[in-house]
Amino acid sequence: MHTVGIVCEYNPLHLGHQKQILRIREIFGQDTGVVCAMSGNFVQRGAPAIIDQSLRAKAAVYCGADLVLALPVTTSLSSAEGFASGGVSVLAKMCDTLCFGAENPDKTALLQTAQALLRDDFPPLLRRELEKGCSFPAARQAALAAMGADTTVLTQPNNILAVEYCKAILSQKVSLEPLPILRKGSYHAEIIDEENPSATAVRSLMLNAYNWRLSVPKAALPIFENAPLHSTAAGERAVLARLRTMTDEDFEALPYGSEGLWRKLMHACRREASLEQILTAVKTKRYTRSRLDRMVMCAFLGITREAMNIPPSYIRVLAFNDRGRAILKQAKQQAVYLNPGESLDHPCWELEKRCGDLYGLFAIGQPEPPDAEARRRIFYQGKL
Repeated sequence: MHTVGIVCEYNPLHLGHQKQILRIREIFGQDTGVVCAMSGNFVQRGAPAIIDQSLRAKAAVYCGADLVLALPVTTSLSSAEGFASGGVSVLAKMCDTLCFGAENPDKTALLQTAQALLRDDFPPLLRRELEKGCSFPAARQAALAAMGADTTVLTQPNNILAVEYCKAILSQKVSLEPLPILRKGSYHAEIIDEENPSATAVRSLMLNAYNWRLSVPKAALPIFENAPLHSTAAGERAVLARLRTMTDEDFEALPYGSEGLWRKLMHACRREASLEQILTAVKTKRYTRSRLDRMVMCAFLGITREAMNIPPSYIRVLAFNDRGRAILKQAKQQAVYLNPGESLDHPCWELEKRCGDLYGLFAIGQPEPPDAEARRRIFYQGKL
């Protein structure tokens, strides 16, 4: 039996995500195991997930996944490189294949670009371009061009993440086989495409109380319809309260704050009134907005540069069915797997608990009570 991994956010899970799971079973057969390594309550763009991780994991199992594991919050709030690396590290323990979407699902081209990024001559060329004041994406493209490598692959968002998955597989020397599949539609589209929706568009519909139901699988509808929604805007005052009381040392310890960026953010937080005004004041062509959003969210959650580098000693289980339980049983010799609600004497566990407590402040309408991690339970879908 093949066991195929997917690194995901499902923020929220939509029809395109379900198509990926169905496509995996078209390729390998209906008995294929599908394991999802999913972002928890905070996601890679530096924001709270619109729906709680437990409900998103339950929806994933209802829509065809067999086992859903939670990515550590430090992985979920990482750059594309860190996000891909953390996901590959989790899934390599139990999967033989990694499936991901790409605008150009040419495995050879993706692997060749990944190999170029791992060459010894790439870092100095990248630094040279960054010193010119280029943004990281522009500097990366210029460095690849200077090496004579293909620069066309890294021009679209899914391709960028696909290359990072390939790079993580190569650098970690794991036996995952890359399986890129065509990602139709626009990743960042704000207008809904019912055949190939983007999570951005679905979130916008949900937050504005428009009809989003045609964009998600029918099996997920009962889960999402009454789910409390979360947004950065709902928790803005809580975030501002943290930013306004941080010391110079707190700002200096933040991840993504190199090259004096932490100082620019600190001054903006002490001068500007709103989050948008702060981010606008700090934003330059050199720093992407997503990097700044992640930096601000790390500040609110108390995640330091040092904490980002602490490897988790466990993997949290969110949901599974019978096939997922069998996969998990086989993998338990390679890692420690915690059910939601279980605790562990480890700094990563304390961080996850704190982040779980703070997530409730982003709930739209009424704040949610703390200690969500202690009350969380695993979802098991038995035989139908």
